[in-house]
Amino acid sequence: MKFLPSAGQRTPLSALALAAVLLAAPAVPAQAQLAAGSNAPVDITADELEVINARCLAIWRGSAEALQDNSRLRADVLTIRYAAARPARTGAEASCGELQGLDAQGSVYYVTPAQRVRANAAVYDAASDTITMTGGVVAAQGQNVLRGERLVIQVSTGQARMETSARGAGTPGRVRGVFYPNQTQGQPAAKR
Repeated sequence: MKFLPSAGQRTPLSALALAAVLLAAPAVPAQAQLAAGSNAPVDITADELEVINARCLAIWRGSAEALQDNSRLRADVLTIRYAAARPARTGAEASCGELQGLDAQGSVYYVTPAQRVRANAAVYDAASDTITMTGGVVAAQGQNVLRGERLVIQVSTGQARMETSARGAGTPGRVRGVFYPNQTQGQPAAKR
């Protein structure tokens, strides 16, 4: 079972974080890509949008959703953080630079045709190139399911680690995976 791309491929969730560059920092080149290999536009909707230029933040609130082709990220709130390229002066607008990260809070869902991941929160950190999903994390591909408290993904290598604080055989809440053999690309296992 493969929840993450092999080394050298982009993880779509991190690509979504880059999609946010389109909103609050128009001087930064658009590198958005939610759906692997797609040049389709990224469509972000929410009940409201607040841009705080002095803090280089764009906050999408209320059933926030970003779509590109057949990939989707949903959360109650999506907060996009940019580096301050030039501090705001009195009466002047701040200049915001590169993407620092993206925070997704509340009912976080990331869905592609091949996989689904659910968590309470997710943080993409551009400097460390990691995605950390926390709180009741459930990752599914086809019928295969992996559960834990915290999923940390190193985007550049495709390596991931599922963690939980529960320890010891028979202790409820430990990392758990249910895998169906003979399954390819999200198809149910063949009956014999």
